[in-house]
Amino acid sequence: QVQLVESGGGLVQAEGSLRLSCAASGRTVSRYAMGWFRQAPGKEREFVAVIMWSGTSTNYADSVKGRFTISRDNAKNTVYLQMKSLKPEDTAVYYCAAGSNFARGPEWYAYWGQGTQVTVSS
Repeated sequence: QVQLVESGGGLVQAEGSLRLSCAASGRTVSRYAMGWFRQAPGKEREFVAVIMWSGTSTNYADSVKGRFTISRDNAKNTVYLQMKSLKPEDTAVYYCAAGSNFARGPEWYAYWGQGTQVTVSS
């Protein structure tokens, strides 16, 4: 079993920055692909970014490409999402997830955190 705990969310003004962290426990996630997803009120959960277990490959949703950066530190069992140039439409609950495939679909991820709220004011 893997437990994931997100942190770093909060309230920020448009064009501001935040860095989310996702700490894993219970089992190493060094061999898992790690993804970030988000869900805004009234909307479905959507893919944000994914990083391969080795850290050598990443993939981003078009809506965040060039503004968000996903990274991981396997020694610390932690994944990060650096968010810059934030927009009000980035407001959502952000979730990290661990899965065995380098994939964009949430169905590929077996373990999920509880989420952290990010609110971007205009």
